[in-house]
Amino acid sequence: MTAVTQLGYVGLGVSNMEEWEHFATDVLGLQSNGIDDDGNLSLRMDEYSHRFIIQPTGTDDVEFVGWQVTDEPALREMAEQLREAGIEVTDGTEDENKSRRVEGMIKFDDPEGTPTEIFWGPPISFERPFNSPRAVGFVTAEQGLGHVVFHVENLDRTVKFYRDVLGMKISDFIRNLAFFHCNPRHHSLALIEAKAPKKLNHFMLQTESMNEVGATYDMVLDNEIPLTRGLGRHTNDHMTSFYMKTPSGFDVEYGWGARTVDDATWQVQRHEKGSIWGHRAPTPVAAK
Repeated sequence: MTAVTQLGYVGLGVSNMEEWEHFATDVLGLQSNGIDDDGNLSLRMDEYSHRFIIQPTGTDDVEFVGWQVTDEPALREMAEQLREAGIEVTDGTEDENKSRRVEGMIKFDDPEGTPTEIFWGPPISFERPFNSPRAVGFVTAEQGLGHVVFHVENLDRTVKFYRDVLGMKISDFIRNLAFFHCNPRHHSLALIEAKAPKKLNHFMLQTESMNEVGATYDMVLDNEIPLTRGLGRHTNDHMTSFYMKTPSGFDVEYGWGARTVDDATWQVQRHEKGSIWGHRAPTPVAAK
């Protein structure tokens, strides 16, 4: 079967575009492309023209997620797989393809109603290298953007969709979470069975060095940016990371050092704890 190859881009609906641009560039170290004619902000983190599209919808949640396939025949095969599974699929219009800056895409909702796009042919800008405002480098290439974690109401149904229809492979489980990979990155997607006001629990960015994580952690503390989880190391992907609140209320995980998956030898595991150490919630400071 045809399978998606990486998490290509994420669309976020936000309430405060100015605050988001500041957070994305000055805190996360992403590069802004500025506001386009449609009023959207796009952000770079590597040679791709964009990895995030920020839209002023006011939802403060995920608006869409884009998964990449290798080429046009793979896109057509994926569309057929989706239709055979009873999923309604539409082709991206010329304007939509232009807006996403891709050669072609299809659109549908996953079983939980998350707007999902599969595309091929993103424009690559090697002649205009990524330039982080904070001199941060990110691990992307064949591993894609990073990962996203969604809240779902029916884990079994959604697991079967991403595994059996989109062709992702299960990496492991932690309690009521399922983790999927579609390339060497340990997981590009995780699903947590929980009722929550937002679909998006968090997205993750992986830096090229631990120093970049540490320097950002210090900056978050110094500037009193809301911290969700302190430094720690995960049991399953071995990522050393911390979690902070975005201006929209969901989290971003900022980390380094994740192990990768070799499908020739990998075996699905179950972990009882999410972290080997750390990732503790911040302790409230007692009033003097």
